[in-house]
Amino acid sequence: MIDAKVSFMNQMSQELSGVLTVDQMEKMNRAGYAILDRFDVIELTDQDETSDDLLESYVAAMKVECRSQKTIDRYVYEIRRLMEFTKVPTRRISKYHLRAYLSAEQDRGICENTLEGHRQIFSAYFNWLQRESLIEKNPCVNVGVIKVPKKEKKIFTEEELERLNRCCVNKRDRAILHFLRSTGCRISEVTELNRDAVNTEMMECVVHGKGNKERTVYLDGVARMVLEEYLKDRKDDDPALFVNRYRKRIEPGGVREMLQKLAVKANVEHVHPHKFRRTLATELVRHGMPIQEVAKILGHEKLDTTMKYVVLNKEDIKASYRRYA
Repeated sequence: MIDAKVSFMNQMSQELSGVLTVDQMEKMNRAGYAILDRFDVIELTDQDETSDDLLESYVAAMKVECRSQKTIDRYVYEIRRLMEFTKVPTRRISKYHLRAYLSAEQDRGICENTLEGHRQIFSAYFNWLQRESLIEKNPCVNVGVIKVPKKEKKIFTEEELERLNRCCVNKRDRAILHFLRSTGCRISEVTELNRDAVNTEMMECVVHGKGNKERTVYLDGVARMVLEEYLKDRKDDDPALFVNRYRKRIEPGGVREMLQKLAVKANVEHVHPHKFRRTLATELVRHGMPIQEVAKILGHEKLDTTMKYVVLNKEDIKASYRRYA
């Protein structure tokens, strides 16, 4: 593909070839290239007016890479919101459009962590377009990383877990509570599980995580006991591991609602599914499990991701120092 600046200067030379002398043409070319070097020049084509074609190509690439449908839907949603805001074709989006959009989102009250997530989505999208030679430059390159305030992460204490357990009104709620605590599964993984995926005798369970990647998680003694009691009392034939009051597969929203009700009754703050993952990761590390094995249980490809889940206080670090120093 001919560089847009070269193409522009060639067309200028053709238009003025019968008007300017050879010497004037050379001066014009030198001046023109010197000026254009200070600007980004993009040749507009019919494809510019069909920006959705680029997004559709990106979606197709993500599907080939086996990205989860939830991830694809999230990327499409955020990219389309950007397009609606800028009101220009994909190829014409600049770093100024991106900064204006992120600033508008910030003014709308969106937190820094979410804004950084949006920036990462846009960066991945435009980086892919650049690699595929569909755009000349990734406009996200000059959009800096958004600093996210570091907040103190918390895990459940044994007392809080016991209070939640005592407030469970039925065997299903207790089984879900202990399953989350024991396996560290994501909420979507729990709700998508079927009964035949659990081997209570071996105290393990096969789950399908992000990207449909299969892994094994484990049950502790209490989790196995309460789960067996719950399944024994089930009268329905639904294959789902956990069902709602209508004897249909429970949705993530149903689990979150149940946990919120438990939180109020037990007077425990910040009760949500991900906190169980963080609690399990921290407890396993504190008991000496290698971080690589913890990552396998949580379904993380990168150890950096697992480390973000581990909450170590000053006493933990001090005890480790005394043990190894």
